[in-house]
Amino acid sequence: MSEIRWLDDEEQRTWRAFLSATRLLWAQLDRELQADLLSEAPERALRMNDLAEATQSSPSRMSHAIGRLEKAGWVRRESCPNDRRGWYAVLTDEGMATLEEAAPKHLVSVRAHLFDQLSREQLCQLRQISESLLSHLSSIDGVDKCVTAAAVPPAEL
Repeated sequence: MSEIRWLDDEEQRTWRAFLSATRLLWAQLDRELQADLLSEAPERALRMNDLAEATQSSPSRMSHAIGRLEKAGWVRRESCPNDRRGWYAVLTDEGMATLEEAAPKHLVSVRAHLFDQLSREQLCQLRQISESLLSHLSSIDGVDKCVTAAAVPPAEL
């Protein structure tokens, strides 16, 4: 049995800072992400399971989130014609209008909470680190390729 490589103090601080920062950032941006994904999908519709996978949410959590968006009139559910158990989440015209209105606020949020906190050098480092992690994690058997594909612009896949 190999010896366990415990984290040293610097690694421990880095790990905890990374974990806390990414959790808080995603919590801040999560609500906006679901509508963004629908707005970019063909016909502004995605299967509920695909939407859950792309946002790394459980189907139950996604169903509750879509329920809240339905009550607001921004999303409707449609049954899948080729799968009686499957459902699509479809962004309504009202939801699209709301998203278009919210997009500048979302951009301000992303800038304020991520990009404005980093120098150009740090931004480049963050991209390189993220691409390394994405490359490694997406190569692991069992990792959902839909999740990793959603993280990279289509031109780079």
